[in-house]
Amino acid sequence: MPTLPTGRHLALWLALIAVVALAIWLVVRYVSPLPPRTIVMSTGATDGAYHRFGLRYQELLKAEGIRLELRPSSGGVENLKRLNDGTVEVAFVQGGTGVLALDPDAPADSTPLRSLATVAFEPVWIFTRSVDVSKGLQALAGKRIAVGVPGSGNYQVAIQLLGIYGVTAPEGQQISSDGTTFVNAGGLAVVDLLAKGEVDAAIIIAAPQAPAVQKLLADSSMRLASLDHVEGLARRYPYFQPVSLKRGSVDPRRDLPPTDIHLLATTANLVVRDELHPALAYLLLEAARKVHRQPSLINRPEDFPSPQGTDFPLSDQAERYFRQGRPFLQSYLPFWAANYVQRLLLLVVPLVAILVPLARVLPMLIGWRRRSRLYRRYGELKFLEQDLASRKLGKGELDDALSRLDRIEDEIVETRFPLDFSDRVYTLRQHVDYVRAQLHRQMDPVGDPLNAR
Repeated sequence: MPTLPTGRHLALWLALIAVVALAIWLVVRYVSPLPPRTIVMSTGATDGAYHRFGLRYQELLKAEGIRLELRPSSGGVENLKRLNDGTVEVAFVQGGTGVLALDPDAPADSTPLRSLATVAFEPVWIFTRSVDVSKGLQALAGKRIAVGVPGSGNYQVAIQLLGIYGVTAPEGQQISSDGTTFVNAGGLAVVDLLAKGEVDAAIIIAAPQAPAVQKLLADSSMRLASLDHVEGLARRYPYFQPVSLKRGSVDPRRDLPPTDIHLLATTANLVVRDELHPALAYLLLEAARKVHRQPSLINRPEDFPSPQGTDFPLSDQAERYFRQGRPFLQSYLPFWAANYVQRLLLLVVPLVAILVPLARVLPMLIGWRRRSRLYRRYGELKFLEQDLASRKLGKGELDDALSRLDRIEDEIVETRFPLDFSDRVYTLRQHVDYVRAQLHRQMDPVGDPLNAR
């Protein structure tokens, strides 16, 4: 291979290194950046099911080297606001509040949020001390009802359901004209209010694992409403679905509940912002599988996580996860090792795709360049030889021709050619000597042209 002059050779190598470094930086920065070490999740009340789920996610992600920061909230509505504001990357959002629940035909680009999965049923639990509401919630008119914290999904659904049965209060007020009192309380505080008789009923929208639900279900003095209208309400409001709490499922020894209970239920969505790193999306999905695959009082094993019934467009990672499972590398390598290998492949594969064809073309280009260098010198010599044969040169022209020969010979000597070019190089040098001899024949012994005599 021809050796370039030192300056050009160094410049070529520097340019090549710069191009490779730029390619690596572009891949690392834009194509496959490393996942962040910390992500923020908005959960719910500290004594609620969302926060309990978040604590389990936190443990699982910590084992993979990811710090999950939990931020308690009033519930799904506040979580949704935080997601839209970009102050958190992931949150639990109550069914019925997302864009697809409000408009099933909404385009994916109408929101920056994506569902990873639905992770649990969230039944509408209606607990009373003595009021029978099986025929409808109008029986609660004039009663004191715990409806949740304002701004929460619990509050939103409770007010909506009560309004369907005509139990309402003037906007901004907690007491209606018929004496119905809306008490803003949720979580374990509701348990105390019911136990003390400070409220007559409580509407709680939460997963069966919620501590408040667990305590109230275990209290035989509490009545859990079984609505006769769940099928009709579910058809009227598609984000609801009918579920059943089977007889004896809470405590078969005490026959709790004593009959099957018909409930309305929404689903809890695990929602992320669409710019969340894909590797973290897969990690959250795997954590969701471990946290939510267990059966509960309402669902069977492996019902969750599920891609069905999401309130937001399903993320690309979730679609692949539910279709193909976790990524290949993450199945066999630790999380960070899988990410490093993936990034390495993203660098190596394109380079191989470029270098393999180049390895075939480059030898031909190099050979063509070597031949062209030799043929160019042959061309110069041929032109000079024809000039000598056609006329007699003057002294200045002879000196110039000798200088050109010296330059050609120096370039040949300084250029390293491969062994298979040796015969052509020797032939070229012999040709240089032959032309030089012709030049000397036109010169007298003292350097004057022979034709000047």
